[in-house]
Amino acid sequence: MAIDDQLLELAKRRARERKTTLGRVVEDALRAALSKGAVAAAPAFELVTFRGDGVREGIDLDKTSALQAAEDVERYGSGG
Repeated sequence: MAIDDQLLELAKRRARERKTTLGRVVEDALRAALSKGAVAAAPAFELVTFRGDGVREGIDLDKTSALQAAEDVERYGSGG
């Protein structure tokens, strides 16, 4: 097994700073990295882009600025 030289030096430095062994630093890092996978995944985000019968006429979903402008008009009026 080969470990990147810079990574190995960082691990050795961490071991010296903590006054522990290189093996302990590697074990702790592995435990931390592997435990991250055990965390429950967040529920998938669902973006609702329509109401009722679908997307409003004249709205291009690829133009987010147009979506924002249409929402502002709907929420605050035409501003005129």
